[in-house]
Amino acid sequence: MVLIQRRLPPGPESQQRGWAGSAEWAGAGGRRRDWPAAGAEGRLLEGRLRSHGCGRPRPGRALAEATAASSVSAGPAGRGAGGGPEDAAGPAQPRWVRPARAPRVLPWGRGERCACPLHVGAVVRCQCPTHSHTYSQAPGFPPSGKTTDYAFEMAVSNIRYGAGVTKEVGMDLQNMGAKNVCLMTDKNLSQLPPVQMVMDSLVKNGINFKVYNNVRVEPTDRSFMEAIEFVKKRAFDAYVAVGGGSTMDTCKAANLYASSPHSDFLDYVNAPIGKGKPVSVPLKPLIAVPTTSGTGSETTGVAIFDYEPLKVKTGIASRAIKPTLGLIDPLHTLHMPDRVVANSGFDVLCHALESYTALPYHMRSPCPSNPITRPAYQGSNPISDIWAVHALRIVAKYLKRAVRNPDDLEARSNMHLASAFAGIGFGNAGVHLCHGMSYPISGLVKTYKAKDYNVDHPLVPHGLSVVLTSPAVFTFTAQMSPERHLETAEILGADTRTARIPDAGPILADTLRKFLFDLDVDDGLAAIGYSKADIPALVKGTLPQERVTKLAPRPQSEEDLSALFEASMKLY
Repeated sequence: MVLIQRRLPPGPESQQRGWAGSAEWAGAGGRRRDWPAAGAEGRLLEGRLRSHGCGRPRPGRALAEATAASSVSAGPAGRGAGGGPEDAAGPAQPRWVRPARAPRVLPWGRGERCACPLHVGAVVRCQCPTHSHTYSQAPGFPPSGKTTDYAFEMAVSNIRYGAGVTKEVGMDLQNMGAKNVCLMTDKNLSQLPPVQMVMDSLVKNGINFKVYNNVRVEPTDRSFMEAIEFVKKRAFDAYVAVGGGSTMDTCKAANLYASSPHSDFLDYVNAPIGKGKPVSVPLKPLIAVPTTSGTGSETTGVAIFDYEPLKVKTGIASRAIKPTLGLIDPLHTLHMPDRVVANSGFDVLCHALESYTALPYHMRSPCPSNPITRPAYQGSNPISDIWAVHALRIVAKYLKRAVRNPDDLEARSNMHLASAFAGIGFGNAGVHLCHGMSYPISGLVKTYKAKDYNVDHPLVPHGLSVVLTSPAVFTFTAQMSPERHLETAEILGADTRTARIPDAGPILADTLRKFLFDLDVDDGLAAIGYSKADIPALVKGTLPQERVTKLAPRPQSEEDLSALFEASMKLY
């Protein structure tokens, strides 16, 4: 005989019958009978449990008594209420069987589990960032039979931080045994102190190197392939990337295809544009020296580029291509103009917001049949959450200072760290709609040229293209995790003490608008050259971005995307 606890949905009936709901008995003949668990014995059990304040039995005697009382509810003298074939021979010892379902969350305590029979498996809600999402109450599941994932993985580059740490790069390469190094950067940076500092260190430590300075700001498939051809002709055994995300991403791609020389370019490009094959070849060491505070590319296995045939952004995502080491030197940020600081900071802002509000990892499908196919962007998870929230707090405190005062080393140093923190978060959790929608915004640019960017082609900086849709996006997604949206709004300065859950989206959206207005951000997509007539093309360019859009906590249709682009035409 097996006694099974079955819980009822909230309502008058469950309130009358207590937490236990009902019990079921199945005899050897396969008969089953239900009877209320709120009879005399049920009330006795409930009374004993309620005697401990919020319904928890005290340790020791109270718990033993509660457990004994639960056994009594099987019926007098151990028999089921209606009797059964087992009764004559004497029933087996009753046992409690936990239902195969997600545990119930109880309101009391902090991170505790209740051991009583009525609350077996219930998990107490903790309000800290790590435990405030639904996955924190999810039980472990084995891989067999799962349609959604049951695990997440953290993959991060080694990180070294410190003012002047760039001078160590030559010693690092020497320690690696590197003999022939590719130094990759862009034309503007090649004349500035960060690159000179790297070259001085390489020369000092006797490292042979060649410079590739033809990196394109906001790279394309064509610029990637030019860099790939350059490195394929030379037997480089290590790489150093000095610059922003464009340089680091270009160097990752060059390292990958030089290590897999017979692969077609689209083999590793994300589906559905490319084949999205897993990377199984070993790559050469790559040291990243970021000079901007935004992409976090020094920590991630992601390389983003414009795919010109479709005029959209896509990328390569694999833990295998992440840098071996990131040297985060805050002195390099002092050379950034204010609009570069602002737009880079907006990328950090959205990395943190999107990874924190992304679909939880255990709700992402499909479940990988092999760990090598588990994507880099896995969904929000307890570890990424910590990095995302911390990065968001730094952005709230320091971004405006870093933009307004180029000599504020404290602010710019902290934004440099925030970029890496957010990179660790989103590099393993992923981003969603702001980034998915940003790719056609950048790819379909007409004549707009951002201030402070010395380029010879129209350019919408990545951080700007991402943040312009953020008020509309978080209004749209808030209904799925309103507590997280309110939490992030509060971090960014909103007063949420009297906020209602249904207002989470508008509150965060208004907080973002004020934040962007204070930093002189263009007034929506219309201000950078788009109109309502462009919306169908923008939607079409977003649809292939399933790698990120499917991580949005709320599914979206083409009509939803059209409405989001329309709402983003004007911000203020």
